[in-house]
Amino acid sequence: MPGMNDRFQSQGLSLACHIAYPSDDAQPSPGIILCHGFPIGPLDAQLSAGTFPQLIDRISRQLDCVAMTFNFRGCGESAGNFSLQGWVDDLRNAIAHLHKVSNPNGVILLGTNTGGSIAVCVGADDPNVTAVGLLSPRADFDDWADHPRRFLEHARELGAIKDPRFPASVDEWAREFRRFRPVASARRFAPRPMMVMHGEEDDSVPVSDARQLVNAHGSAELSLFVGAGHRLRHDPRAVAVLIGWLDRMRSAAVHPSAKP
Repeated sequence: MPGMNDRFQSQGLSLACHIAYPSDDAQPSPGIILCHGFPIGPLDAQLSAGTFPQLIDRISRQLDCVAMTFNFRGCGESAGNFSLQGWVDDLRNAIAHLHKVSNPNGVILLGTNTGGSIAVCVGADDPNVTAVGLLSPRADFDDWADHPRRFLEHARELGAIKDPRFPASVDEWAREFRRFRPVASARRFAPRPMMVMHGEEDDSVPVSDARQLVNAHGSAELSLFVGAGHRLRHDPRAVAVLIGWLDRMRSAAVHPSAKP
């Protein structure tokens, strides 16, 4: 199974990433960045995005485009400790790195769970982001904001925060959970294309979160999967729908007269 094959800097932290490149004669098209979510179980922080390079290689091969995934700070092979502002900065720097190593015609952001929520927050403020695809996204971070010290201990247990002295201020660290509002960001991202996918049996993030984001955007596509849980990445139906949507987004970029 492929692993991370490159690194980039984010606020002085070294982050691990995996980049797959198109063929030499590929047409100019958007680059794709896939963001993992917040760990949900023991050792999850260490294993974050472990299978994502394999999916990125498949996307790059099928669509003949540059595609990238990476470990947010505090996860996988990346340095640092989790903070929401830090993850937002990491994605912004990932976009900059993709532009540095390739010449994409815009960027499509994909994300699972928290990664999807961050993708729409970053995309709303970046005109170079042409579309976002969200898998099992959160509509807000209010449950973390309501119980910040409990969540901090949870992040330590999962390994996303390793430094016992971090954060310097729990109150400031927790304020970030209300600073970023995925629903408001989805509204601002419109009318650029957005797709939301969610498992009907997701016991980590309710389907209502997906509906909130879709309604805020106004014209987003919503795909619900019967019998699917939280990890849509491992559902062949969801992966097929995702790649089909990406192909439409790519075709619309290569042939602007075509509707996505």
